[in-house]
Amino acid sequence: MNLQQVKKLMDKRKHARKGDSGSVCIIGGSPDHVTAPVIAGIAALRAGADQVTIAAPEKVAYAINAMSLDLLTHKVECDEFTIKDAKEMVKFAAKFDIVLLGPGLTKKSAKFCQIFIKKVENLCVVDGEPLRNATFKDFKDCLITPNQTELEMMLRASGKDWLIPKLHESNTKERAEIVQGNLRYFLHNDNVVLVKGATDFIISRNKLHLNRTGNPGMTKAGTGDILSGLVAGFLAHSKDMYKSASAGAYINGLAGNQLESKNGGYTFIASDILLDVAELLADKE
Repeated sequence: MNLQQVKKLMDKRKHARKGDSGSVCIIGGSPDHVTAPVIAGIAALRAGADQVTIAAPEKVAYAINAMSLDLLTHKVECDEFTIKDAKEMVKFAAKFDIVLLGPGLTKKSAKFCQIFIKKVENLCVVDGEPLRNATFKDFKDCLITPNQTELEMMLRASGKDWLIPKLHESNTKERAEIVQGNLRYFLHNDNVVLVKGATDFIISRNKLHLNRTGNPGMTKAGTGDILSGLVAGFLAHSKDMYKSASAGAYINGLAGNQLESKNGGYTFIASDILLDVAELLADKE
């Protein structure tokens, strides 16, 4: 993946109408994590989605309205999502092209996430907390974005504990091949895995890509939310999970590298990355 390929994926059309580039529903947010879905939502818009709506607990959604002029909200009468909200949210999510589940959710919403993942029929990007209590067989038509810790938690929950030592013993490419080889059954359900790390692994049933953009400054809070938002935004108009995951990882890391070069170090923060993503994706030579 390179910058020109990412721009091509955005498929800028001279005669496009509103809505042609897709809509994203982000289900996330909690009293202590209000900004995560905002960061993800703006990233999705930067990646080309026409519209982003954040479904969030009522008080969180009102705070989001105050923070952003560009994001719509759907206010749910709860403090945090629970099982009783699952049916309503599956029905609401059906109105959108893509669902992003996870930014800003906490372990209090674990049961909600388990039910939602099993019932949702949209293409779905899943990030963060919903992965921590999940097994690989729970997903269908999903693009999941675990970090190393979340990957290991999912391996344990899926009865694949024996794989974890191999991930620490092998070199980068071998680790990616080990993960791909041992998840082939899961990947038959048209899923894609983006394993976040110093080198990102993008894995489908038949393809494997290593993304090497990025730097140690990308450990800052919010960079993972940007990545999941970028992936959801690219997916809204491309409908290609593998290419969208590759594009999101590449652009997120490239923006981080550009900021490191500008600042001479790792002083940049997540909101700086959002601005540089816009600059990178600008339609200019």
